[in-house]
Amino acid sequence: MIVTRDRLNAIYDRTSGYCHVCGKKLCFVNYGQFGRRGAWEIEHSVARVNGGTDRLCNLYAACISCNRKKQHFTTRTARRWHGRSRAPLSVTRRRRARLENALAGASLGLLCGLPFGGIGVLAGPILGALIGERQNPDQR
Repeated sequence: MIVTRDRLNAIYDRTSGYCHVCGKKLCFVNYGQFGRRGAWEIEHSVARVNGGTDRLCNLYAACISCNRKKQHFTTRTARRWHGRSRAPLSVTRRRRARLENALAGASLGLLCGLPFGGIGVLAGPILGALIGERQNPDQR
């Protein structure tokens, strides 16, 4: 498999720079640097030994320990070891989810602020949007 910087970027951005198995934050420049903080490797969701390919849709970023521990097991099984059921969101989906969280928070803030009059109508949506935007979109 040929690994170019563009390909690494695409794989890394697919999960916003988080390990798709355990959810740990990865460091892009520490690709393949065993022992470094946030070190990661390319992981095949369907292992090659089980018929997986080197196509981009089968490749994810994973911390080195998760990649090596997973071996030929399914991704579903490996994620379950860490109490997870899905991969972290991509950069694009993460942005969209944060915006949706902010809008939901603003709406809820508005409803909660209505009984407090003018100040509540102004402050409620602002506080709700701030709180909603800060929610981890991977926990939805």
